[in-house]
Amino acid sequence: MPYTYKNQKAVPKLAYLSIFGTSQIHLRNPYVVAMWSAVFPGYGHLLLNKYLRGFSLVIWELFINQMIHLNSAMVYSFIGDIQKAKDVIDIRYMHLYIPVYIFAIWDSYRTTVDMNKIFLLNEKDASTIERLVIKPFEINYLDKRDPIAAIFWSLTIPSLGQLYIHRIFGAFFTLVMTVVLVHFSHFIEAFHYLLIGELKKSSQVLNAQWLLYLPSFYFFTLYDTYMNVVENNKLYDTEQKKFLRKYYQTNSFHLQKGIKVK
Repeated sequence: MPYTYKNQKAVPKLAYLSIFGTSQIHLRNPYVVAMWSAVFPGYGHLLLNKYLRGFSLVIWELFINQMIHLNSAMVYSFIGDIQKAKDVIDIRYMHLYIPVYIFAIWDSYRTTVDMNKIFLLNEKDASTIERLVIKPFEINYLDKRDPIAAIFWSLTIPSLGQLYIHRIFGAFFTLVMTVVLVHFSHFIEAFHYLLIGELKKSSQVLNAQWLLYLPSFYFFTLYDTYMNVVENNKLYDTEQKKFLRKYYQTNSFHLQKGIKVK
């Protein structure tokens, strides 16, 4: 006999729709989430919709990495100049970096496992969500979106894909990050000189310390946008099934095993 809730307010919710976006709990691969935290602390938590913790870890990573000059040391290591890598790194802050880095990986993995358990325990009993939210400054509604379109807009400028799926907080933070990283890395200037054939000037204008943030940041926005579109579409299908069963399926309807419904 399924468990029934005496108080309707106690019915668990696995998704929440607001004017700032849609947050939901769904099954995730803990190793994938932990991998993104290893790539850049905070990314794993952002995938879990834990924005306060995720934004805090991302800002901490930027701050402590700049203080240590870790990216510059990595660049010198890549080209085989080990002595230059040792000289550029600041050991005063190095030991502040390691504990937070390991914590971000461990905590994102642990949280993913816990959230998967919550989803599996409450999947059948979860209540429906409000599919339309109208406020004076914004409107949000649950619908299906195209993953390819989301990927396309994220490829142009990071944050546009998140705006397409109505994730306001993520889009704003991503846009600010994009401007900061592009400005301090001088990526646009280097790309301009590369297009007109001035390779030497293109390499000279680049700031390696800031440039090394861009690859992980860019590909994370692509993955985050695509994953959220797919899960948003699954949520739409789930809510649509609940709506049809509630208002259009009669109590006498029973689907027997072995009968194929075309």
